[in-house]
Amino acid sequence: MRNTLLIFFFCFSLPLWSQKPGEIGFISDNDLYTSLIHDRYYTNGIELFYRYLGSSKSENIVKRITDIRAGQYMYNPQSVRAEDIDVHDRPYAGYLFAEMGVNKFYRNEDVFKMTFQAGVLGKESQAEAFQKKLHKIVGYPTVKGWEYQIKTAIGLQAGFFYSHKIFKERFKEKVDFHLQASMDVGTIWNGITVGPMMRISFKKLLLPVYNSALHGASLNHDRNVYKDDREFFLFLNPNLNYQMYDATIQGGPFDDDSPVTFNLIPFRFNAKAGVKYKKNKWNLSFTFCYRGKELSNNVIEGYYYGSVAVGYMLSRLSQSSISSVT
Repeated sequence: MRNTLLIFFFCFSLPLWSQKPGEIGFISDNDLYTSLIHDRYYTNGIELFYRYLGSSKSENIVKRITDIRAGQYMYNPQSVRAEDIDVHDRPYAGYLFAEMGVNKFYRNEDVFKMTFQAGVLGKESQAEAFQKKLHKIVGYPTVKGWEYQIKTAIGLQAGFFYSHKIFKERFKEKVDFHLQASMDVGTIWNGITVGPMMRISFKKLLLPVYNSALHGASLNHDRNVYKDDREFFLFLNPNLNYQMYDATIQGGPFDDDSPVTFNLIPFRFNAKAGVKYKKNKWNLSFTFCYRGKELSNNVIEGYYYGSVAVGYMLSRLSQSSISSVT
């Protein structure tokens, strides 16, 4: 799995590293970041990302950032030692993908993101091999039950995200509020999520969203900006999710053979709360993520996990590629 991720990542991003101001980093999701007992449902995720700053001809767009990433997601039932198929309260599933997205940051602090993703669900994702190897290395119990995982399906996804700042005049310095909405369409997930988001600064002033690490907009054409750049804030994001389709639970769109599948619960409550810290060229964050009960059986519960992100900003090396941002 690790070699496959690196191949995807470097094939897409390596030719760009010396051309644009960029940021390279990783995101690691795991339920062990929030509990030493639970190892279930969405149990592990890893993403490698590279984003670079482009230019825009629009007066209303401050920044246009392209985001390239590769990753793997892993899903388990409540017990990873479940040899008996009858006690699986969620299917085993793994998803391996590559993604490219375009992020636009507006002068009024609105944000629009559009992503396109290609991947594979099932045995070819290498999630089974990776989890078994990891458990062996750290001395966790032997994983059993992957032979009942969701069958192979091709992932073709599009994602759309929009954030709009509200109460602009009443809160200017330490706190701000936003309304956010996202939509996923494709062969793996179909759903809509809406909810508010609040930032609370631990420093004197919040940075504008188009310069903030909140949605990955720390990049700047002027490398000197990074020398004295500081940001430290808490964010809260409760939301309502309507899930229409999830192949990791229901099987792929042409899959009639997966041994364990369930019907979805359409509406569920999700939430995120975390801190983001930026100093000089480093971006660091930790997020506590809660997901409501997602499918129909008498055993499964809501669950939570932690997400750690680390990013480092790279200055452009090629002066000929310098372009100004409106």
